[in-house]
Amino acid sequence: MRFDLTDLQLFVHILDSGTLTAAAGLSHMTLASASERVRGMEAQLGAPLLERGARGVRPTAAGHTLGQHARQVLQQMEHLRGDLADFGNGLAGQARVRGNTSAVAEHLPQAVAGFLQAQPRVALELQECRSEAVLDGLRQGLCDIGIASDAVDTSGIQAEPWRPDPLVAVLPVEHPLARRMSLRLAELLTQDWIGLPRGSALQALVQRHATQLGQPLRWRVQLQQFDSICQLVGQGAGVAVLPASAARRHAGRNGARAIALQDPWAQRQLLLCTRPGVQLPAHAQLLLEHLQQHSIR
Repeated sequence: MRFDLTDLQLFVHILDSGTLTAAAGLSHMTLASASERVRGMEAQLGAPLLERGARGVRPTAAGHTLGQHARQVLQQMEHLRGDLADFGNGLAGQARVRGNTSAVAEHLPQAVAGFLQAQPRVALELQECRSEAVLDGLRQGLCDIGIASDAVDTSGIQAEPWRPDPLVAVLPVEHPLARRMSLRLAELLTQDWIGLPRGSALQALVQRHATQLGQPLRWRVQLQQFDSICQLVGQGAGVAVLPASAARRHAGRNGARAIALQDPWAQRQLLLCTRPGVQLPAHAQLLLEHLQQHSIR
């Protein structure tokens, strides 16, 4: 079998996107060329790699195996480029990091600033996604390093505590409970709520614990930015639960107050995650060591 790197990258794009059309676009080739390459790979293998359906394609058992090996080969090529790039001009390489909303918005900008200054020829690809998607990206080789909440399943991942990320309640300063030093979620169940968009790991966490208490939350507004949430809370539109780091920055200047949550699940921890047994590219390893040095225990 003779699969070239273009074949392997195309096949990985197919698995990630679920359609030949999208994969062809990502691979900068026509749909006809992409289809021909897939047929060529299947002909060499002597077995189908994809099952075609109305909603796209999915890998056969052979396709799943090829996908695993293709990711490993492409990652090794990335390692090679990173290790050799210092001998040429331009960037030495790229480190790929995924983080949840709290990590990307509140913790990583400061944490990586010193690294980028010390390594001017290393580019950082930073992607924000749910903690589950952070770990899925690591397992699939889509990123080098992940920052995720300890509320998700880390099986198959090497994870170490990185920074505390407790959650707090955010209330209007005139709210009757705003003078309290701490609260429990149960005391806020009947309030109107403002939060992150549906699908956010943080919103799912709060909603799950509210449901366990017998009272699903009543969402009035769902916004993308912590600052916008605090603005609406300050204007009396509802209450929110946010990471303490975000609340400290945004609540006070928007007429809101952050109050500690007593619930054990609110004492979250951010985890620094990598894939076990995988050697990182040199520049990604440097970033990992930098982040480890900037952990807060």
